[in-house]
Amino acid sequence: MSFNWRRPFTRRQGDRILTNESHYRPNGPFEGDGRTVSDGSLQYTVEKGGNDSPPAYQEATGAPVEVNSPLGYSVGPLSIIMLNIGKMIGTGVYSTPSNILRGTGSVGLSMIFWALGFLTSVANLSVYLEYAAYFPNRSGSEVVYLEQAYPRPRWLFPTAFAFQSVALSFSSSNAIVLAQYLFRINGHSPTAWELKGVAVAGYTVAALFVSFHTRLSYLFANGIGIIKVLTLIFISITGLVVLGGHVSTTRISDPRVNFRDAFSGQATPYGVTNALYKIIFSYAGFENAFNVVNEVKSPVKQIRRNGFVALLIVAVLYILANVAYFAAVPKEELVKSQQIAASLFFTKVFGSSGAVRGLNFLIALSSFGNLIAVLIGSSRLIRECGRQGVLPFPRFWASTRPFGTPLGPYFVKWTLTILMILAPPAGDAFNFITDLQVLPSAFFQLIMGIGLYVVRYRRSRLNLPRPEFKAWDLVVVFNILVQLYLIVMPWYPPAGGAYAGDVSFWYGTYVVTGIGILIACAVYYYLWISVIPKLRGYRIRQEVLRLEDGAQSHRLVKVPVAKLAEWDATHDAVGRPLGGSTIRPHRGSAGSDGGSDEKKTTSANEVPLGRNDQDVEK
Repeated sequence: MSFNWRRPFTRRQGDRILTNESHYRPNGPFEGDGRTVSDGSLQYTVEKGGNDSPPAYQEATGAPVEVNSPLGYSVGPLSIIMLNIGKMIGTGVYSTPSNILRGTGSVGLSMIFWALGFLTSVANLSVYLEYAAYFPNRSGSEVVYLEQAYPRPRWLFPTAFAFQSVALSFSSSNAIVLAQYLFRINGHSPTAWELKGVAVAGYTVAALFVSFHTRLSYLFANGIGIIKVLTLIFISITGLVVLGGHVSTTRISDPRVNFRDAFSGQATPYGVTNALYKIIFSYAGFENAFNVVNEVKSPVKQIRRNGFVALLIVAVLYILANVAYFAAVPKEELVKSQQIAASLFFTKVFGSSGAVRGLNFLIALSSFGNLIAVLIGSSRLIRECGRQGVLPFPRFWASTRPFGTPLGPYFVKWTLTILMILAPPAGDAFNFITDLQVLPSAFFQLIMGIGLYVVRYRRSRLNLPRPEFKAWDLVVVFNILVQLYLIVMPWYPPAGGAYAGDVSFWYGTYVVTGIGILIACAVYYYLWISVIPKLRGYRIRQEVLRLEDGAQSHRLVKVPVAKLAEWDATHDAVGRPLGGSTIRPHRGSAGSDGGSDEKKTTSANEVPLGRNDQDVEK
């Protein structure tokens, strides 16, 4: 492993980079015609989007590149920053400092953990950014990166990740938090169903905000993101004023007492583990802009600069906010209190219930902005899952009609969230379902980090140019170790024993269930792709579906074995017909696109397929 030291967000001098004007042809021992390059069973196609990114080589099983994004190109520098900030800053910085202090045992160690969270996020951001440099014309982040890092077995990782991304895409816990803070504004203690009702209403309003106009949804997210930043700036400046001794001593007798012996206190293994996990969770969202890569002009350059700016802003504000809390509230009170740290801070400094109500309003607004940012990012991720062809009804996921927005993914996410708000009772069931996302997510993050080396190896075999950005090996290895930690951490028992978690039953139940979900995905894939086709005499192939709004998608179809050779001879590696194909898929599409394809005609919003200059970069 070699290290070439340089600034982490710059190119190496002399790196060979693909440009919009150049078309690279590999000169290694691989077959290729300028459009496709073969490396054994893998076939890479040259694809170029309309977002001013260089042509990119992607494995042919990947969803087709949309030459002109049907979602537009509304994401500029400010939107990149605010999309990431909007997802990172929710309620965590207001509520988790007390938990992190309890886990670490000391003020000094808790501050180190907040800085460590910045470093782990920079490492992860670097991994995402190198992937984006390889595939700069695809939105959906992890969907694309896993698909391209592990193209074989064909459709395995897209199938597993699509199930995890769709089935566990609900944001019920965030909606419940929004409702809680709305009730705190007027001091009302809601019943369970009052809380659920307000959560449903709040999430519905958020979904409506993003459903009817893409550009307006970004502008709204930007506005709330700015308010979030200003709120934390206000808390930070107020904290520095307190630290300087400019507040009445009757309220805060000694603002520096927590910093004199900052590392006094006892940390426990479980406490430290739990604290670090909460820190990493608080920075989650730095990757949100990678979900909209194909909506960004010159995406690698823009996200490299503005993604790092967003992360740096959040890290500085997180640390200053904690300095403010520790300056105003004694350590013992923070550890023992059931109130959120920000409420204690405002009460100590301003001493009025009105100030606390104002804080609750700002936190509720921050939570609402988090819902908006998550909706925008995850809708693109889910849409990309649908465009791979592994989900039923690909038109439903890919279409942006009639408002130029991904209504299908928005509707699915809204439905699942409302269901998860209303169905599970508060307590064990709700906590269990919320925790269920932890292990599958950590698993896919881990193999994505490892997959970066797989992509590098394959590109070196193909003798392709260096990407526009390449992460240090040290950074990538550090990121892999962090993700491995997040896999191992859930197995560590809580301090009170195996039944002292956030549920009344065994603490690791959600971990085992998460593993079961991954195994079930693998079994389903094996039956769907291998066993059933062999028994019924057909094979799965992909074809490209183009819609009038410019959207494109793969559709998996069943081709009878007797017609398999003819199908392969009349379709390219991506699934586009070569000069038109008359072969009919067998008994409907494999992706359950509805009805039988035996007598299928072209729908009103579907364009007949054929190779043209826009389909493949020449």
